Amino acid sequence: MTTPTSASNPWLAALKSNEPWFVKGDLDGFFGLFIDNLLQLMLIGVLCRFVCGFPSDFITSVILPGAAISILIGNLFYGWQARMVAFKTGRRDTTALPFGINTPSLVAYVFLIMGPVYRETGNWQLAWQAGLFATLVSGVMEVAGAFVGDWMRTHTPRAALLSALAGIAITFIAMGFILQIFASPLIAILPMMLILISYASRIRWPLSLPGGFLAVIIGVSVAWILRSLGWITFITPQDAYTFGFHTPRFMPGDALSMMTSPLGWKYMAIIVPMGLFNVIGSLQNLESAEAGGDRYETKPSLLTNGIGTLVAGFFGSPFPTTIYIGHPGWKAMGARGGYSILNGVVITLLCLFGGLTLILKVIPIECTLGILLWIAIIITAQSFQEIPKPHALAVALGLIPSFAAWMLLQIETTLRVSGSSLFAMWDKFGPDLYIKGVVALSQGFILTSMVLSAATVFMIDRNFLKAAYWMFAGAALSAVGLIHAYTMTPTGIENKFGWLAAPDFAVMYALTGLILIGLHFWHLPESGEHG
Repeated sequence: MTTPTSASNPWLAALKSNEPWFVKGDLDGFFGLFIDNLLQLMLIGVLCRFVCGFPSDFITSVILPGAAISILIGNLFYGWQARMVAFKTGRRDTTALPFGINTPSLVAYVFLIMGPVYRETGNWQLAWQAGLFATLVSGVMEVAGAFVGDWMRTHTPRAALLSALAGIAITFIAMGFILQIFASPLIAILPMMLILISYASRIRWPLSLPGGFLAVIIGVSVAWILRSLGWITFITPQDAYTFGFHTPRFMPGDALSMMTSPLGWKYMAIIVPMGLFNVIGSLQNLESAEAGGDRYETKPSLLTNGIGTLVAGFFGSPFPTTIYIGHPGWKAMGARGGYSILNGVVITLLCLFGGLTLILKVIPIECTLGILLWIAIIITAQSFQEIPKPHALAVALGLIPSFAAWMLLQIETTLRVSGSSLFAMWDKFGPDLYIKGVVALSQGFILTSMVLSAATVFMIDRNFLKAAYWMFAGAALSAVGLIHAYTMTPTGIENKFGWLAAPDFAVMYALTGLILIGLHFWHLPESGEHG
């Protein structure tokens, strides 16, 4: 048996490489990814407590350590993966895939699974176990996706993948955070502008200080100075920080307890679409990374994603992990592989030592939002820049479903704050706001974006047969209720699954597909005189 050498073992060769593990840009990238992960941990701490009834000490001692282990596994792998790709290609600018807790799944599991179970049973432990079950199912779907992901990437136009991603970036990330920034101008505008100056102009600051680090430090300093002068106030956690080490717990019994319970399977209509969303979202992010110059293999990337989710479920965290949106933003910051490793280590230490409360007592979250805004606008710009110029039309169309989903969220939030509900006001909406269209377009908006954008790409290219295939895909998705289908109930909008769940849409998509097939056989002249 021979000993592996650098030539025969690229993993060993990459380990022995003299290339640095960390570069200056990794510090900027770390701040961006750390803040993103920190926001998810904040959501967990608040929503699990007030929506699902979880005790604070249970969140600190069980859920956060479990989440930390799942985040650490992915961050270490993707940092190492970036180093491997850099070694194989001879490039020094390879940026690791960002990784963390899946925000849409976090919100969906809290409000659509664990919250309802808690309200129905009054038992927060059952709610937690239902969340663990959902996470395990999602993890299995993500692992399965690793073996079909390359086929999906090959047969889906880049514009379809990037437009759906850009739609999420410009609405749920950029709009939400920029409104929060402009609501607190004294502590949020300056850091945001410093981020834009640093990354848009790529200027070198004195002492070569990273732009993200400089923006946060100045923002935090200004915030505390203004607060000491009595000019502003900002909210910090009221809970006292207690130093302690919280060991992650392997909990297969709790994780698998819902396998034989009707309560777990009751929410499959939510679990399956969210698992599919996670797989598709990861594929979109891989496509985004490739558009930015970094091609990563689909199978190991998605497999690690799925393993991270399964580890989360077995260690007590009811929240799936995912490859994050935002690779182009971190790449533009100069981050490479070290930022991912650093983020995984710091997040893990924070969770294991209960440091989340301590961090939030020092850093006003408004001072950090400019980093996430930058990532959102970079992704949106890339969706137009990294495709053939004629396909920009398809990208523009693909953005619209995300705006409908974001608009619905604002409507529901406004009604809830006013003491009403969408159900109570349903029949009072007039022609000034076509609420049924907003809801229908928002249901399965990621898939709708991909269908419309992909079909438009092939229409632009006059490949009418492939365009027809995508229209038939839209018909099938409508027929089973994965897009456009819903039921209005007193508790809100519910997904509607089953045969012919959205028949109007299914018929119209199918009819469009038939017309496209007709055009394919007609061979529309290049002059377009028949069009």
